[in-house]
Amino acid sequence: MKKQLTLFTPELPLTSLRTIKRALSLLDYHLREPGVAFTSTQATRDWLRLKMALLEREEFMVLYLNQQNQLIAHETLFTGSISSTEVHPREVVKRALYFNAAAVIFAHNHPSGDTTPSQADKAITQRLVQALALVDIRVPDHLIVGGRQILSFAEHGLL
Repeated sequence: MKKQLTLFTPELPLTSLRTIKRALSLLDYHLREPGVAFTSTQATRDWLRLKMALLEREEFMVLYLNQQNQLIAHETLFTGSISSTEVHPREVVKRALYFNAAAVIFAHNHPSGDTTPSQADKAITQRLVQALALVDIRVPDHLIVGGRQILSFAEHGLL
């Protein structure tokens, strides 16, 4: 079950929760405007930081993009434990085709805050890139969210 921010979260006062929810709402609205695209890792980082930084379990999210890298949809496909989650390439390909995506960006969080990619992170990313390439779907990036820090596979030459 996915942890949601509630009004009774002891770590955050009510005003902070309202601010976070408002910021997410504004970012979602802005990124769905015609012509706005996920062309920079900074735009993607800002959006993901708000969506995933406070999660207590590992989650694997996919952002589905059209040919112009505009967001079609996003969803959390897999949820795991505090230190891992199992990702199934078949399900990722199936959902990307469902949304008729031209590209996808992967993101998952490390609740520990350490954004260093594990060997498993690197291996599943390569498997996903290969599987999606068979159906002509690009993978511009895979991001790891660790609290306020975010690591980009693309920027570190891991894609």
